[in-house]
Amino acid sequence: MLDVGLEGSTSTLQEVVIQAGPKKHETVNQLATVSGRSFTMEEVNRYSGGRSDPSRLVANFAGVSAPNDSRNDIVVRGNSPTGVLWRIEGLNIPNPNHFASLGTTGGAASALNTNIIKNSDFLTSAFPAEYGNANAGVFDLGFRTGNTDKREYTVQLGALTGLEAMAEGPINKENGSSYVLAYRYSFTGLAQNLGITVGTASTPFYQDLSFKVNSGNGKLGRFTLFGLGGTSNIDILHDDVEPDDIFGNPKRDFYNNSSIGLVGLKHFIRVSSKSYFNTVIGATYSSTEQIVDSIGVNNNPPVVEVNSTQVRYAVNTSFNTTISPKLFLKVGAIEELIDVNLFYRDRVSPPNDWKQIWDFNGNTSLLQGYAHAQYKITDRLTSNFGIHSQYLTLNGSTSVEPRAAFNYQLTDKSTFTLGFGLHSQMQPVDAYFYQITNPDGSIDRSNEELDFTKSQHYVLGYEILPFKDWRVKAEIYYQYVYHVPVNEAEGSFSMLNAGSRDYYYNEQGHLKNDGTGYNYGMELTLEKFFSKGYYGLFTGSIYQSKYTGSDGIERNTGFNGRYVYNVLAGREWKIGKSKRNKFSVDMKLTQAGGRYYTPVDFAASVANNREILKGDSYAFSERNKDFFRLDLKAGFTFNSSKRNLSHAVFLDIQNITDNQNVLVGERYNPGTQIIGTAYQIGVFPNFVYRLQF
Repeated sequence: MLDVGLEGSTSTLQEVVIQAGPKKHETVNQLATVSGRSFTMEEVNRYSGGRSDPSRLVANFAGVSAPNDSRNDIVVRGNSPTGVLWRIEGLNIPNPNHFASLGTTGGAASALNTNIIKNSDFLTSAFPAEYGNANAGVFDLGFRTGNTDKREYTVQLGALTGLEAMAEGPINKENGSSYVLAYRYSFTGLAQNLGITVGTASTPFYQDLSFKVNSGNGKLGRFTLFGLGGTSNIDILHDDVEPDDIFGNPKRDFYNNSSIGLVGLKHFIRVSSKSYFNTVIGATYSSTEQIVDSIGVNNNPPVVEVNSTQVRYAVNTSFNTTISPKLFLKVGAIEELIDVNLFYRDRVSPPNDWKQIWDFNGNTSLLQGYAHAQYKITDRLTSNFGIHSQYLTLNGSTSVEPRAAFNYQLTDKSTFTLGFGLHSQMQPVDAYFYQITNPDGSIDRSNEELDFTKSQHYVLGYEILPFKDWRVKAEIYYQYVYHVPVNEAEGSFSMLNAGSRDYYYNEQGHLKNDGTGYNYGMELTLEKFFSKGYYGLFTGSIYQSKYTGSDGIERNTGFNGRYVYNVLAGREWKIGKSKRNKFSVDMKLTQAGGRYYTPVDFAASVANNREILKGDSYAFSERNKDFFRLDLKAGFTFNSSKRNLSHAVFLDIQNITDNQNVLVGERYNPGTQIIGTAYQIGVFPNFVYRLQF
């Protein structure tokens, strides 16, 4: 027995700062080796032109473009936006956006409240084995844990994001349990309810609620309950249509209502000092109702009726273990039961009889399994090997997908990366259940046996950290896409162009998996992370995106812009006697190549009373003008010296040069029988006020 006593002394020590989380240039998921980038809530709110939208934030990253002010769909390396996978707290969700349509991954406004999002990942190629059912990109998002020490509140008002309120705090300080709750209501809807004129009757309304409840650590592990819900609607009335309006129809009223929902329960438990289980069970919900009325004809009867509901019940479980200091293993399984109720018919075209496009009520399941091993061959060379498999019960489609990636640390500041992955994805739900009514009255769902679309990803990258808080990264890639749905007869149609002309539901039958395509390019990122009061980011991409339809002709895809670059910079100054307050200025400049499109067939459009595009020989033969936009943002933040109180005011002027960017090359309006060009928004001042206490 040794009795050792310590003699006290008085010393003045320097401050010690402990920071958790990945390095700024690394992803949150340590198994992601290539083509990955983490982002923070701070970046979403800091960058100019972002509209507090994660989709618009990642559009600043290399290989990503989103030159569309009306929707937040993102194009990753020339792929259709339908190839993007959204995941929240380990639960896959088809589309976390307002005004979302079946089979899409974007919308007019995000339903994700950035005040509740924690550091998250965005991946653009050769994903780790745990991610499946995606060919283009992966959003792996998480909700942050509420403050475990004290209660805090945030109130925010923005011209685009609306009125927001958030509360967070501890439930039980002893076990570390907490909650965070955020609600948002569109400013346009609030203003109209208060009698403030903000536009016409076609003003969009939306609201959403997000929450996360953390149980803290206990004998049974840690439980987390999380959720997201949102509703949106817009009415475009015939008597508010301007003479030169490309979208509004003076002979039609359009009504759209949509809802989304997500709820999940997450369980984390350690079974040893080196192993743990992570399990998520939950459900997602999405529905859309669209009605189009014909004005002035027999009491304004409907000419289009759409009702779609999709509910997905899911389980995602994984076992993680460190077998040795060099070997880490992760194995898991995902099961999704997809329950759909679809009804869609229209009678727009002569002879104006109802045409049934969907009429289905049933379900199918997507089963996924994976294994991923990370092995440190040497102190500088790390390998990642994995395999992913999936099975669709609807038609027995199967896929086995090997993945491999290597990370070689050439020096303490430079790294080479190499990645390969085989990926597959089921078709948009509306494609499977498109139907044709035969002359004898029987129903023909000719697309129900469609296989997965598959792609091979090859990536080579080099990264160097020349100075503290600086990063230079370059990647070259090639993606070969095959098993793409195309027409059985010779034609130019390909599912690779889904979403290239806004979003229309799929109305193509008798498809087969014989199409191909490819994307290749090179990317450069030069980044100064925020420190010492400033940041800078330059990303540039040069790429090609091609496809081949059933006629064997190679064409540009509707997403082939050929190039895109972004320049972002910002400076922050501390002001006031105590330097508690700050003034900030941010800018963003984006230029992207115009995309290809198919021109409108005017005569056929008039005859069918709806927009009809020209034939196969004109498919994606025209190109829009290049996209250019400059955004400037300025803000003040005032922090009280006496109370836990902060005021922040921002003015973000988007498209300050009032550049006329083309939204769609040509649009036919059946009400006016005019072909015109649809343009995106001009100068738009976005005001934000935030109160935190």
